[in-house]
Amino acid sequence: MATKRALILAGRGRYEDPWHDHAALSHEIALLLEEMGIGAEVRSMFRDSFTDLEEVDLLIVNGGTGRIDPDFDGDDEAWEPVRRAVDDYAFAGRPLLVHHQGINAFLDNPRWREIVGGRWIRGTTYHPEISDGVWTPVAGSHPIVEGLGPLHVYDERYTLLDVEPGSTVILTQYEAGADHPAAWVNTAGGVRSVYDSLGHDLSSMRNLERRELLRREVRWLVES
Repeated sequence: MATKRALILAGRGRYEDPWHDHAALSHEIALLLEEMGIGAEVRSMFRDSFTDLEEVDLLIVNGGTGRIDPDFDGDDEAWEPVRRAVDDYAFAGRPLLVHHQGINAFLDNPRWREIVGGRWIRGTTYHPEISDGVWTPVAGSHPIVEGLGPLHVYDERYTLLDVEPGSTVILTQYEAGADHPAAWVNTAGGVRSVYDSLGHDLSSMRNLERRELLRREVRWLVES
């Protein structure tokens, strides 16, 4: 059987935020995929990084909201082929994993919310100071979390994310008196994506419980 191939897109320029080490996190994800027998390539988000998405078996978005600077890397029109490539990949039902801050990548694409199955709302969504936290699988929600116990991770707890009605929440975290969605599966509109809000830094990425969740998400995306 041919080795599955994953492409990890690491934030750069307009998709690079100042709070996350996109390169280190992408490398750590690649190491985990290699442990699973999946070939992994990391690319920074240049415009020509998106030209062969039809050749990959799994796309992982590990970018954020960065600097819109036409003099640096092109204006919105120059990035239109990238938006089309992402849309074509996602709406063809190809496997897509959106990692942590990746919910805030591609905000120049009006369909990104549909693809992810939710969004971060500026001025509403937030996270408390990074700390030890507990993330709880939603029992009976999805095969990804079947038999999975609570995750104890030092990480950011994204709170008040806006989840699309068609998404299936598989993980929650407790904050301000309520349970909040922390990961979900989206298959609405022909999409096949997973959003996972964990993974702020290498400490989180190397946590064994967090890694098990990531393995399960990847396995479901590429094998189901």
